[in-house]
Amino acid sequence: MRDRVVRRRRGPDLLLVMFSIIGAVLLVFIVLPLAATVLLGGPGDIFGAFTEPEVRSAIGTSFAAALIATALSLVFGIPLAYVLARVDFPGKGVVQSIMDVPIVIPHTISGIALLVVFGRMGVLGEGLDAVGLSLEDHLFGIVLAMMFVSAPFVVNHAREGFEAVDVRLEDVARSLGATRFEAFLTVTMPLSKSSLVTGATMAWARAVSEFGAVVIIATFPKTIPTLIYEKNLHTGLSESMPLAAALVLLCVGLFILFRSVIAFWKRRTEGAA
Repeated sequence: MRDRVVRRRRGPDLLLVMFSIIGAVLLVFIVLPLAATVLLGGPGDIFGAFTEPEVRSAIGTSFAAALIATALSLVFGIPLAYVLARVDFPGKGVVQSIMDVPIVIPHTISGIALLVVFGRMGVLGEGLDAVGLSLEDHLFGIVLAMMFVSAPFVVNHAREGFEAVDVRLEDVARSLGATRFEAFLTVTMPLSKSSLVTGATMAWARAVSEFGAVVIIATFPKTIPTLIYEKNLHTGLSESMPLAAALVLLCVGLFILFRSVIAFWKRRTEGAA
């Protein structure tokens, strides 16, 4: 009986084998279009795309606006996530559902909704114009559009991270004289940093890739998705494909870098612990 159990443990795990095959189908489904885009884009054309001033400007606009949108999402999203993680109140489920709405609605609707409130003819439009913040064809509008679609990633990941921290650890810190805010900074935030970094990374990536809401609000300054769309619309794949391939390579490289840094950080943290 014992020998039979040992043999069963040493045999192949059929469930893992089956799941690996099924998962490989999804992996191929994702990798194949990306690889085809890069290979058909042509190495020379891809390199040439990076040298065009218009392309560099669009990449810079996308990355900078996404960074600002992510920073604002962290500033406003972390407090909301903490309240959702620690406080039970009437309508809490409604608030959480509202935070998920920007993820599920078509992003052209997001752009229209932002125009209704922040556009020149919108509810707050005149006040924003008075202080020089125009939504249409302005970096401000791009940042708002990116923040609208990416902030839920920060809130959801941060909330899950805060919920995973035992509230009794905060109570211990407060019993030793720390205020709630000090306990949040010294106990909850450090223990949730993995979730916060993941949420910020996903929010930034989502912001960089946003097209629907941005193109409704601001076609200038151009972001990289807007530029790719315009090139494909006017000249077809001949000019848009090298640019798309360049962006794929750039995003893959950045995500490999992000994940490597996070993995190194986790190993170092666990080693210190």
